[in-house]
Amino acid sequence: MRYFVAVAEELHFGRAAQRLTMAQPPLSRAIQQLERRLGVVLLHRTARAVALTEAGSVLLWEARAALDAVEAAERRTRRAAAEKPGVVLATKAGASRELLSKLLDAYAAEPGAVAVEVVLCGPGEQERLLRDGRADVALLQRPFDTTAGLDTEDLCTERQVVVLPAGHPLAGRPHLSIAEVATLTDLPLPRWPRRDGSYPDGPGPQVRDHTQLFQLIALGRACAIVPESLKAHLRDHATVPVPDAPAVTTVIAWPPHSRSKAVADLVRTATRL
Repeated sequence: MRYFVAVAEELHFGRAAQRLTMAQPPLSRAIQQLERRLGVVLLHRTARAVALTEAGSVLLWEARAALDAVEAAERRTRRAAAEKPGVVLATKAGASRELLSKLLDAYAAEPGAVAVEVVLCGPGEQERLLRDGRADVALLQRPFDTTAGLDTEDLCTERQVVVLPAGHPLAGRPHLSIAEVATLTDLPLPRWPRRDGSYPDGPGPQVRDHTQLFQLIALGRACAIVPESLKAHLRDHATVPVPDAPAVTTVIAWPPHSRSKAVADLVRTATRL
């Protein structure tokens, strides 16, 4: 699978062999053996080019997922064998602070509680850490994070507010609509990175975390629609409810195949809170 993914991504046997630090002939033989085993042609080969067949494109997608699952299993297995057992909890930096603090305190008081390592992430990163095995459990927020394929328990649901610079003319409004926020040309909405690290097009500033975002808002360079719970941690800002913004639900998530007692205890504590 690793050999095939390298060839499929490079579309060149020589470059793939270099990437795998091996000679080209055994790599070519390995791909031929894989094709014979599956009974399909995965790659169209000519003297000048290599191209994926339709079957090859399907296998590339499946192989990446399979290799990711193997790597995740390796990480979790090594962590389970550690001298001091523990749980890695991933959460978005700046989000769910009060809930996280209560959860850690309540779990620490449980009999048999183990150490909890908290990893603070940028937007979307906590989901990736959970899926690739670098985290055992995560706090995610729908609709921003995808929970497909994970086991989850809903913890709380809240409204969203728009964050404006203190003293902004609209700060005294009882509420604003999403459409009204989108027309604030002097305070454009921020642009968060995509999964591949690139940013969508638009007039708003590029941001990677809430600290950066809220500093830009205080300077009058942006506004943002965020969960209402973040109000408690804002100083030089004003907030106005946005009733037509989708509600945000914080969930605790874990891999469906997890057999960790510590994860189960942490989930139980979270749902009780």
